[in-house]
Amino acid sequence: MPLITAPVQPPDPGTPGGGGTPIPLPGVGNATAWYTDPTGTVWPLSESGRGWFTLAEGVSGLGAAAYTLTSDAQPRGGARLRHVQPQSRTIIWPLYVYGADHLQFTERWRALATAFTRTLRRGRDKRRTPGVLTIARPDGTSRSVQVYYSAGFEGQGKRGSGIISDAVALALWCEDPYWEDAEPVTVHRQAGEMTDFLDPFPSVSSSQVLGETVVDNPGDAVVWPNWTITGPATLIRFTNETTGDSFALNPASVGHGPLAAGETVTVQTDPGRVRLQDGSPDGVNWSGALDWPEAVLWGLEPGENHVIFQLDGSGPQSAVDLTFHTRHETA
Repeated sequence: MPLITAPVQPPDPGTPGGGGTPIPLPGVGNATAWYTDPTGTVWPLSESGRGWFTLAEGVSGLGAAAYTLTSDAQPRGGARLRHVQPQSRTIIWPLYVYGADHLQFTERWRALATAFTRTLRRGRDKRRTPGVLTIARPDGTSRSVQVYYSAGFEGQGKRGSGIISDAVALALWCEDPYWEDAEPVTVHRQAGEMTDFLDPFPSVSSSQVLGETVVDNPGDAVVWPNWTITGPATLIRFTNETTGDSFALNPASVGHGPLAAGETVTVQTDPGRVRLQDGSPDGVNWSGALDWPEAVLWGLEPGENHVIFQLDGSGPQSAVDLTFHTRHETA
């Protein structure tokens, strides 16, 4: 009997049958869902014809994140909030698995178990790769969260179960409790070039590389953007005046000299990573070009952020691209 596999492309909730039948999820409403395992294989969770489907009544953990509050007692009574720390979340996702006979049921059961528990195995880079749970609304918008299998793939353990059908209640642990929008938001700056606001996704553009701008984060939580800087430039500085944080990138400090026209540097803010793109898969490590210890690879607070882009020694080809995915409390 052939091994049961899933398509490698995510379902399209806007296509009839593409995302399965919408199911009522608590706090979400009618929606379709799928899981992408660490290999990139997609497992629809709301298509009963696949041999498994979601038991919507048992789904939980899709609401707002939990927080730990740190406070300081006040001399006149009460306390004052000092720090707020979002906590990891656990999503409970029940699945019913079935087959036409015991062999078909067993293959589906084993394949699903492997797809979820694979998140706990180390890859060639010695790291564990999370899976991604995605929930899509009927209008085509979707939000995703990274998950690791925690527990629950044991079956009901009662008479008659495990022959041609059984149910599980997956516990999926999320390092980051926030849900991300599928579509990125970009801010682009390049001298003499304008960008259509809606093409290919929401963006902001200006004919000025340097100067102040307002970057809106429409989500519920801080986002950590990725930057792409295209030369020429002798010194690069980005400042978030809303938070007071900034960082500078000096090519001369790593013995490179000015960033030449067409050369690009990428800055990832979480986790911190700076690379000169030289054509190799990982690029050249440029973390030493940051103005440590003052450098803060800052995030964007929810709402409007007043940001300054500064490229010394810029020319007609100089450009800055900032990209992020908005983060939300709920699915």
